[in-house]
Amino acid sequence: MVKVLGIDPGTRSFDLCGLEDGVVNYEEIVDTLEVASKPYKLIEAVEKDLPLDLIAGPSGYGVELTYLKNLDLNMLKNWYLTYILLLKREDLEKALKKREIGIMVYSAMTETALEMKRRNWPVVYIPGVINLPTVPKHRKVNKMDMGTADKMCIAVLGVHDQASRLGLSYRNVSFILVEMGFGYNAVIGVDKGRIVDGVGGTTGGPGFLTSGALDAEVVQLTGSWSKVDVFTGGGASIANKKSPEEIVSQTSKDEMSRIAWEAMMESIVKEVYSVKASVKYPKEILFSGRLTRIKGVEEELKRRLSSLGDVRRIGFLEGANKTKEAAQGYAMVADGLAGGKFKELIDWMKIREAKGTSIDFVYHPRAKKAVEEIRRKVPF
Repeated sequence: MVKVLGIDPGTRSFDLCGLEDGVVNYEEIVDTLEVASKPYKLIEAVEKDLPLDLIAGPSGYGVELTYLKNLDLNMLKNWYLTYILLLKREDLEKALKKREIGIMVYSAMTETALEMKRRNWPVVYIPGVINLPTVPKHRKVNKMDMGTADKMCIAVLGVHDQASRLGLSYRNVSFILVEMGFGYNAVIGVDKGRIVDGVGGTTGGPGFLTSGALDAEVVQLTGSWSKVDVFTGGGASIANKKSPEEIVSQTSKDEMSRIAWEAMMESIVKEVYSVKASVKYPKEILFSGRLTRIKGVEEELKRRLSSLGDVRRIGFLEGANKTKEAAQGYAMVADGLAGGKFKELIDWMKIREAKGTSIDFVYHPRAKKAVEEIRRKVPF
């Protein structure tokens, strides 16, 4: 019997999905704001499902498979901030004083990693899209975010879903995944059952919270940029709205809501077409994420993308009722790594063979110098 847990650190909620022999046996959702102010709430949620063979812990931007037992407690905080969260310690301290919620969540994730280490829990940190050997290196140039670890996990769920539903071998699975979360969007290409390309939340168009990719002249104009700026500039900033539901409901009567809506939706279409250069004949366009559950969004995705093939919502794991797709994928990765039901899938997708960190493919001279300084201060 293999018993595992996956933890997805979402912008709105931390979703915990437990599997026993490949079937969902535990689901728990903790509000992100609560985790930000009370990190022990996440620890308590994990405790309810102990003992466990393996926990796929919140992995942020992704790293090669890294087991918590092999990390030194004294260097863990700097390691986690640097390679999982791409966050400088000084930026964390400044942002915490301003009570920035995105940074508060990052702080909570770091604190829970330290607590899990103290308790000797069997935790593994897992890759993002950029770490996978199935993505050609030329597609990684000057990128850090081609799809964070949670987005990678949704693609794992997608491979299982399509293979099971259509009776295919993993080798014959192909799709383009559209993920629309509360904070970030992503589009990921899967060909022959393996991830081959991806447009992450900071390299694509605007999400609800995040600006996505920016004209380099915009960044230059500001004179400086901080981690907090990554969490802003999206639909919420464009339309000055507090929820994506407000934007969707007001597109016909509020110009800025309409602009935000068009910016988000059209960018998704452009990203799908860009990934189609890598996945020329996708069998389906699969979609997932919190925003796709808003009335009208699913219909709009189907309208805009149906010319490329069947457009459908990704399927859930057996027994899953409330956890997000990413948490289910996290649990599948943990199960496969622990030798469970999904071992063949995880091996096929070459997740064990992932290498390095998300900062390994930076070639711009100024950024490369910053990366070298990061590695000097905090060795991987």
